Order: sequence, then structure tokens, then C-alpha cells
Amino acid sequence: MSWITEYVRPKIRGLLRREVPDNLWTNCESCGQMVLTKELHKNLNVCPHCSHHMKAPVAERLAWTFDNGVFTRIELPSAPIDPLNFRDQKKYTDRLKDARSKSHVDESLVVAHGTIGGHPTVVAVMAFEFMAGTMGAAFGERFVAAARLAVLQKSPLVIFTASGGARMQEGAISLMQMPRTTIGVQMLKEAGLPYIVVLTNPTTGGVTASFAMLGDVQIGEPNALIGFAGPRVIQDTVREKLPEGFQRSEYLLEHGMLDMVVSRKDMRETLGRLIGLLTSAPEGITAPPPPAPEKQPAAPTAAE
Repeated sequence: MSWITEYVRPKIRGLLRREVPDNLWTNCESCGQMVLTKELHKNLNVCPHCSHHMKAPVAERLAWTFDNGVFTRIELPSAPIDPLNFRDQKKYTDRLKDARSKSHVDESLVVAHGTIGGHPTVVAVMAFEFMAGTMGAAFGERFVAAARLAVLQKSPLVIFTASGGARMQEGAISLMQMPRTTIGVQMLKEAGLPYIVVLTNPTTGGVTASFAMLGDVQIGEPNALIGFAGPRVIQDTVREKLPEGFQRSEYLLEHGMLDMVVSRKDMRETLGRLIGLLTSAPEGITAPPPPAPEKQPAAPTAAE
């Protein structure tokens, strides 16, 4: 074999070879069709073949939600990183580092403010890409901070949920965030501010059992899985076949657990309309004043 076949031809083949990026195509997890990733992003991460709503990264979700994609992220308080010094197959601190590296967010809740339909609004987005959107101490701190900001700005709070529930690496501390986030919701209600929840796929566990089901308006994305325990766990427990579409948005809408199911492309317009309705009272109508605190009876004296 001559030097021509050994050197020249392989070199030419190398020049002609084109590297194909790994993320050029995305496989739809519902219908299995391959979708050009660039086209998928243009379609708001909704499959053009079956309309399945895929998971959305935090940055994209915020850009799709605010007017003209303009928003300001809020600096949020931190919390103890590893309160239990937890370790399973890996240290909890190592899991956090890996999650931050892969997801490009520092926790499972990101908060920003801007306008939706011209109305100043605070928006919180759960990052499923960060440890499956699980809820720990830092999450609770951030949720309450988002509620405080909304009260300070007299703005509604909109949250997009996507979570596997409480974070097991923080044990009972993660479960404490269920009442803590509920207190944040109560702050909004006492201030007379709208609290709108958009439940995306999946929203499960302690998140569903707390702040995710306390909205003034409950919106679901199409075919989102929403529930406390998963359908297989329930089916194995009750030993009965579950109804078709059980725990999906459309099923929950039919049974009164959701107010509406809204496609992603219509979400900004729908939120803007709802916020406008909830924040503008008809002329001449004002909210009733809060009830006066009850007077406590005086303690009896020793002479009495």
C-alpha cells in the first residue's frame, strides 16, 4: 500500500467529516418523535407532533412569561448547606455541587420580577433540573422572600411548580418547609394580593400537599402529572385499576381541583388577563377593612 492510500485519503476523509452536535435533536418523551432542538425551542419546548409540553429550563420559562422577555432576578437568602451532614452514596454537599454545575442555577427556586400584561408581578419558578425541584430549607427561605417582595411591591405572586417533593437529604427540615411556605401564602392573602399557581409536569409530594394547591387561581399545563403519591403507588395500595388520565391536568380540571388548563403559548396572555381582573376592583368598590382585634378581658385582681 502506497503513501497515497495511507496518508492522503484518510486526511481528505477527515476534512470532509462533519461533527454533529449531541443536542441537535431532541426525542419527545411522549410520542417518541425526533424534533430539531432549535425548532423545539422556538415552539416553547412543546412537541410539534403531539403537543406534549416538555420540561422547561428556568431562564426560558422566565423569558416566556414576562413582557418582551424582560425581567430582573432577585437575590435570595441562603440557608445552611448541609444541616444534617447527610451522606448516602455521595455526600449531600457533593450532590449540591453537581446539581449547580449541571443546572446553572444555585437552588430549586428562582425568583424574578417584571411585568405581565403591563402589570408588575413577582414570578417564582421551580427548577426541576436542580435535584428534581425538591424542597429544602433554602427553598423555604426563598419562597417566603418572594412573598415578602410581592407584599412590599404590592404585586401578585405567580409560581410555576415542578417538583418531586421534599428533599430527603434534609429529613424533617425539608418537611418543615410545608407549613413555612403556607405562611408565605398567608402573607399574600392578608395583604389582599393575588397568588396564582401554574402546575407543570410533574408536581408531586409535599409540594402538592402545601403551597402548590393554595392558589387563588389554579392553572395546569396540558397533561401535567399532579398529585401527592404517584399513580403506581396508589394503584398498588388500593389494588384497583385507576381511571384513564388519573392525576393528569385534564382529569383534575374535570374533578374540580384546577380552574383551567392552559397551553404554554397562551400562558402569558392568560396570566396578564387574570392579574388584570384580580388587581383592579370596579370603580367605587374598595376592599373591606380588616376586622378590629378582639379586646381581651382584664385579669381578675386579688381582691376579686
